[in-house]
Amino acid sequence: MTVPASLLPPGLDRAGIAALIPHQGRMCLLAALLSWDRTRIICRAVPPAAADHPLRRAGQVSALAGVEYGLQAAALHGALANAAPQPPGFLAALDDVSFHVAALTGEITVTAERLLEDPRGLVYGFTLATETGETLVSGRAVIALAARPPA
Repeated sequence: MTVPASLLPPGLDRAGIAALIPHQGRMCLLAALLSWDRTRIICRAVPPAAADHPLRRAGQVSALAGVEYGLQAAALHGALANAAPQPPGFLAALDDVSFHVAALTGEITVTAERLLEDPRGLVYGFTLATETGETLVSGRAVIALAARPPA
């Protein structure tokens, strides 16, 4: 079930997203929330061609940056699902990552899907795709969460 735009939290453009995830300033790589539900989120990415893109090197953004886009979408999903800003997590592992391009270009959609949730961490699958649906980068990430103090 996708939440209608009228029910989305207000202001979820890049600034609204940055208020909910640990990634701040230019390192917030998500430009807009497109849709989300209990297990999945879809976002529009900051275009790799943006002059101020923090991961541009030698005039391009490596496909390796796609992992960061996926992790940020997962963080935003966690914030929305918990109705609170997402505390920092730690990338514990990557699995089954596929790069279909060497560099990211054009308009990019980032999808992240929560596959497993545990008090100690999360597993998310992620995909970056072009406007036409061509897969650019995909994989799974294990995100460790900081231990919560006993109640």
